[in-house]
Amino acid sequence: MERSRSTRIEGPGQRPWRFDFALDHDGTVSRQTQLTRALVREIQRGRLQPGAMLPGSRTLADQLGVNRKVVVAAVEELVGQGWLETRPASGTRVAASLPRSAVADVELPPPRKTGPSRREAPFVSITDGLPDPRLAPIAELSRAYARALRSVHRTAVGYGDPAGDPGLREVLSLFVNQARGLSTTRDEVFLTRGAQGALGLYALAMLGPGDVVAAEVPGYAPAWRAFEFAGARVTHIPIDGDGLRTDLLEKTARRLAGRLKAVYVTPHHQYPTSVSLAPERRMRLLQLAERFDFTVLEDDYDYEYHFEGEPLLPLHATGGSRHVVYIASLSKLLAPTVRLGYLVASDACIRQLRQTRAVLKRQGDTVLERAIVELFEDGTIQRHARRARRTYKARRDHLHARLSALPSLRECFEYTVPAGGLALWLKLRRGSAEALVASARAERLLIAPGATHLPEGHLEAFRFGFAAHAPDELSRICDALARCVSR
Repeated sequence: MERSRSTRIEGPGQRPWRFDFALDHDGTVSRQTQLTRALVREIQRGRLQPGAMLPGSRTLADQLGVNRKVVVAAVEELVGQGWLETRPASGTRVAASLPRSAVADVELPPPRKTGPSRREAPFVSITDGLPDPRLAPIAELSRAYARALRSVHRTAVGYGDPAGDPGLREVLSLFVNQARGLSTTRDEVFLTRGAQGALGLYALAMLGPGDVVAAEVPGYAPAWRAFEFAGARVTHIPIDGDGLRTDLLEKTARRLAGRLKAVYVTPHHQYPTSVSLAPERRMRLLQLAERFDFTVLEDDYDYEYHFEGEPLLPLHATGGSRHVVYIASLSKLLAPTVRLGYLVASDACIRQLRQTRAVLKRQGDTVLERAIVELFEDGTIQRHARRARRTYKARRDHLHARLSALPSLRECFEYTVPAGGLALWLKLRRGSAEALVASARAERLLIAPGATHLPEGHLEAFRFGFAAHAPDELSRICDALARCVSR
């Protein structure tokens, strides 16, 4: 602690008295911060009462041994915070009404340095088909975000549209119409926090207790949780090499007699197996939706990543728009941390979603949405999509080559190289997925067993997400897997 010389200060209604206080000798903060903290501390302790007058800046600077500019800046800061007040020709006094702020009055300790242990390598996860954030146009997004933040600060006068920024909805409407064959307008597009946000919001807005949702199995368990959170019950329909078993779906719909409200599918690259829904089953699904009056929730989470042939048009684009809610995500295109998705639905559904969003959180992320508009308009996202598609195809091919080259892996796994998507579905010819998971942890490798994609039971398979790993990283992962299966 560094103690000042005596400071004379005038109390309310009387002339100055002697007043001593100390500055913290803290080399990590400026002298201005030391002074502001010291004054606030004395005010909070009650030594400086409301209305008490401070000495002039020159006097205080001389007594504390600091530059007068430091004192002036500290006083201005405390006036801005409400601790002090200045009166013309009367000097500076402690404010009559002192501030209390849950944020401004909190002092947090300096952040602790964290990181992986020096003795152990970090875990490497291949549990899902995530994109590689290292490829994302982060610099462009950062600049666009800063410009959008300034724009919103200047122009926003209240909360935004619950459906999301109209500009991005317009851009996405044109995008899906041109690139995916839909025929929609801005008013039929609703922005969400990723595809999972779309599922959760739809469930809360459109489903309730007593409703039933059919879903693929193996399938995407987070979607099941969203439907169940809204009070609906999930019934599971098996898939095979051609996708959803529509013959079993028909039997289920007939048995439920009107209680089947929705069918959740991932028809382009089925999650987790990556198989595509066969054309005849696609048409049959739409016919069943018409016949039994249920909604098809089409989760098209990675449409951009199709490597061979022409990608299948969405169900929404093949005459099923009346009974299809189309869900897609920009998070898979950019990075998992960029939480932005959207859905395309009927006017009636959009109205319900608006009402639900307005109650839950009023609006989406307006600044991010406007930044994404800019990246679409200047072609950044389109260029990134082309580059990422080439990169991920090369990584898929590299992984296939490594799995084929290592005898232990070739003998242990069977799989079909998918035409698109960001993961392989590996089925074990021998051993159990749970044992492989345990062995992989010893190699600092995280694998999710096939049971993760089931409501119950075991499945001797796992999803190998390759997109987030460069070729040399994939080689090391395959080497680790080879050691695991050799045990």
